[in-house]
Amino acid sequence: MDTTLTTQHALPIDSGVRIGHVHLKVANLQRALDFYCGVLGFELVQKLGTEAAFISAGGYHHHIGLNTWESAGGSPPPPGTTGLYHLAILYPTRAALADALRRLMAAGIPLDGASDHGVSEALYLSDPDGNGVELSWDRPEAEWPRDANGGVAMHIGRLDLSGLLL
Repeated sequence: MDTTLTTQHALPIDSGVRIGHVHLKVANLQRALDFYCGVLGFELVQKLGTEAAFISAGGYHHHIGLNTWESAGGSPPPPGTTGLYHLAILYPTRAALADALRRLMAAGIPLDGASDHGVSEALYLSDPDGNGVELSWDRPEAEWPRDANGGVAMHIGRLDLSGLLL
């Protein structure tokens, strides 16, 4: 039985749908908390012993779940395998993204990249378990680059980190 659904026949998802949270398998819970809470500034909402924790920004029940249920002491997946490419953390303003960059610099955490996508500016790095992390902010929609037909025209350009820190 062919269950392939083509995008031209699929009904669009409700426009109010949002990604609620991401749940990551980590090798060491405290190390992950030190990064996500200690460096990035998320708040610990709940901890389940030494095996799981739930963290958030602004009092939400959780934006990120962390657990060692299947991964305690484990290693990152090897290159060339499927899995999470990165999780994206969206900051409300450019100034808030600059604060995140300052936190990373103070903690000595290197960036894997930094891009201006026209619609957003983004910092790329890896968490202590090798999970890709994107820290970004979106420009107002009225400023997004558009193609000749009015569609969004994202691109990959160099992000001026010193300009971000001004």
